[in-house]
Amino acid sequence: MSATLTDLEKKQIAQAEELLFSGEEKEGFCKALFFGRFRAQSILPFPELSEAEEVIGDEAVSAVREFCESHIDAAKIDRDALIPDSVIHGLGDMGVLGMTISEQYGGAGMSQQNYSRVMEVIGGHCGSTSVFVNAHHSIGIRALELFGTAEQKEKWMAPLMTGRKLAAFALTEPMAGSDAGNVRTRAEPTEDGTAYILNGEKRWITNGGIADCLTVMARTPDPTQPDGKITAFLVTPDMAGFEVLEERMEKVGIRGTATGRLKFTNMRVPAANVLGPVGKGLRVALTVLDFGRTTFGAGCTGAAKFCVEKMVERANERIQFGKSLGEFELVQQKIAEAAADTYAMESATCHTAALIDSGAEDYMMETAMLKVFASDQLWRIVNDCLQIWGGKGFFTDEPFERMMRDARLNQIGEGANDVLRCFVAAVGLRHLGKEMETLLKKPWEAIKFAPSKPKLPVKHDHMTYFARQIAKQIGAFSWACKTALVKHREGIINQQLIQARLGDIATELFMASCVYSRLTNLLLNGTIEEPVKMREFRTGALYLRMARHRNRQRFDDLKGNYDVETVAVAKDWLNHNFEASN
Repeated sequence: MSATLTDLEKKQIAQAEELLFSGEEKEGFCKALFFGRFRAQSILPFPELSEAEEVIGDEAVSAVREFCESHIDAAKIDRDALIPDSVIHGLGDMGVLGMTISEQYGGAGMSQQNYSRVMEVIGGHCGSTSVFVNAHHSIGIRALELFGTAEQKEKWMAPLMTGRKLAAFALTEPMAGSDAGNVRTRAEPTEDGTAYILNGEKRWITNGGIADCLTVMARTPDPTQPDGKITAFLVTPDMAGFEVLEERMEKVGIRGTATGRLKFTNMRVPAANVLGPVGKGLRVALTVLDFGRTTFGAGCTGAAKFCVEKMVERANERIQFGKSLGEFELVQQKIAEAAADTYAMESATCHTAALIDSGAEDYMMETAMLKVFASDQLWRIVNDCLQIWGGKGFFTDEPFERMMRDARLNQIGEGANDVLRCFVAAVGLRHLGKEMETLLKKPWEAIKFAPSKPKLPVKHDHMTYFARQIAKQIGAFSWACKTALVKHREGIINQQLIQARLGDIATELFMASCVYSRLTNLLLNGTIEEPVKMREFRTGALYLRMARHRNRQRFDDLKGNYDVETVAVAKDWLNHNFEASN
């Protein structure tokens, strides 16, 4: 049964088609899941660093860990709502703020895999510092490196990488956040074409009020669209009309970051400051957010590892009812599930970073999945960690209440998780739907859409069971997607509850596939001591069982749910007049 789309929805679909699917079609691992396929060549073998790269990463990790422990006081940063200049300059001097930038511009040229290892260390030590580095490097400087001209890079790269000057990425506005296409800031070209006049407001911009160079998204005129298209500009605070309304907005977590609110009034920006092609600003934004989401995953992994370590510490030392906490099954459950989900986060971060290093052209689904899974699971893991620490964990002399406040941002920043769930489903369903359209022209090919399951390569007997279960769920997932498209057709765009379930199933399958790949490598590695190998195997295997269980619940919810009643009650309350009832 098809649903009629509004003119606005048709316009949004057309814009998404132009932005996301205008180039040559590529089928990556995650897109293939929607077709019921397991692209073994995309996930196996699990990525491993070369010996030389591993040495580089080990040295960087060791140096950053020592710096964090000696110079970054996370509690003081939170208390003072300020990251000291000494920390910023120290990170700059160590090369952290330009680690992945090309050596041509003075960076270290580090791989995304090694940089993710570094971000894992920072994320496990201080949430504010992790977000600061991510905003400055992964989406700030990275935009300049990928889209800047030689002149722009020559001017800005060196000072930004030292931390003596700071970068920011200014996209969010009062009416534009996850809906990035709703940017209202306008940039009108001058008559002579040498500059643009910017007017608008930005808010919730990390480093926004203290940055020396900002990538600002603004809408420029375009003959094909009445509202124009979005263009990226390099903006500096010394430009007339640049105003900082709030330098440090007070917030619940990551309090050390300077989250600013900005206003531009008839601000003249030279045409030479356009970053990337005119009208392609959203492409700039989406590209750099892929890098930011990957390092988000790394930061969450570091925080989760810290929590697992602290859960074990508390469970072993705290005695209740004549036993250590670790002897109680409910405590054991929290520790085991936290360790298993952390293992999955780490596995997917490594795989996604390796995709970037490989030069792959499309990994937007993988980075979105990683960001959603890692931030959701960290939120639960921090909560369980605090629960094990009990009353002691509730007080500010321990780090857990701060970590909980910091972790909450991860589910909102760089794409709200619910939006990304629907994004994952929409992208995957779009490709599947296009292929299903061939049924209208070639009904004899319908056999291609019959229920089926892929065959996963099995390199070790211990993985046979898991290969069978993952394959079974991939087949069931593809059939569920096809069923949803047949039932709703274009109207699937308005079925967010269905999209979210499909997005979560796909995400869990991607995580499980990364873990499957990693465990295969582990079992084939003859250099790891058997007790260490078995502990890691049991941890990863537990995750695979947990993933299967969670997906089975989602499949059940697709078939039987109370969505209609949920929507009806929500509408009752949305239409309720609270003032009248009071």
